[in-house]
Amino acid sequence: MLRPFAYEFFRNGLLAATLAGALCGAVGCWVVLRGMSYIGHGLSHAVFGGFAASSVIGVNVYLGAGVWGFASALLIGRIGRRRIGSDAAIAVVTTASFALGLALVQVFGTPTRNADAALFGNVLGVSGLDIVAVVVVSLATAAAFFLRYRALLFTTFDPEVAEVSGVRTGRIDALLMIVLTLAVLVSMNIMGVILVAAAIVTPAAAARLLTQSFTTMLGLATLIGAVAGFVGMNLSYHLDIASGPTIVLTSTAVFAGAYLLDLVRHRRAPRELDRIVELTIADELA
Repeated sequence: MLRPFAYEFFRNGLLAATLAGALCGAVGCWVVLRGMSYIGHGLSHAVFGGFAASSVIGVNVYLGAGVWGFASALLIGRIGRRRIGSDAAIAVVTTASFALGLALVQVFGTPTRNADAALFGNVLGVSGLDIVAVVVVSLATAAAFFLRYRALLFTTFDPEVAEVSGVRTGRIDALLMIVLTLAVLVSMNIMGVILVAAAIVTPAAAARLLTQSFTTMLGLATLIGAVAGFVGMNLSYHLDIASGPTIVLTSTAVFAGAYLLDLVRHRRAPRELDRIVELTIADELA
């Protein structure tokens, strides 16, 4: 069981997966509570277009894909304000971006990165730069959440009142889009763009079933994401399966356990299903 720890590539992958899992779990709390799971899924696909374009023109993959992902989020917001609605805007923009990425890879190849690793994740492709990127983004995300915690919380639960109270909800939304894009970007090589959305949503969804407190939910989601990354990477090595599927399946197993526990708890003491977080929002804002 300990033999894979003798290999540097496995230690790098394990560290990166654990950190990325924790990051995705924390970001996922805001995504789930704001009903943004679909845009999280869409942005992960949109980033692949930036990855492919950056590889073709020789631009740094992180920089190019990050700018591309954020631009896609802004475009979704602008198109969604038209008559078609945000869900259609997400489908149009992100699917087109993903299709463009696939076309570019097929025509020009990917000189800097392997497309399969970007799509499905690859433990062998994790480098020291990937670890540094995950650490930097995790620290920046933690700082953003700490400094703008009240504004984020207020905007998440009551955006109309937050706007009237002087909170610049547009800037808060942009901040969340930046954080989400960066989380997708640094997790791409570990879990792949196809599955990273599940790594963002599933730990947060499991945590929401386990607690009524948002602060506790944030901590649990971060922990579940980290554990899923650690366990998933070990399973990836021993089962000879790409890291993305094993990490997502591990977090899904935790979600299934949380769901069963919540089901049993509801049968013993019935209560309103949507009182998971709202009961403590006044205390969180106090």
